[in-house]
Amino acid sequence: MSELLEIEQTYELKREAAAVKLRELADSLSRHNEVEFIYHGKRITVDIPDDVELEIDLEIEDGDNEIEVKISW
Repeated sequence: MSELLEIEQTYELKREAAAVKLRELADSLSRHNEVEFIYHGKRITVDIPDDVELEIDLEIEDGDNEIEVKISW
């Protein structure tokens, strides 16, 4: 059985900078069929298949709103 590697990165950014991060992720998915992360100084590349499941979750609450985007395969 393989070991689980979970990387969670949280950024506090301006809205426009968050959009840039999302565009970079989208470009990587569409052009390279993979995404890369840096974890403890090591580059980790994850191959993404042609068919994925996309889940978008919107939560609206007084002053605490959230959009969660999940891509799985």
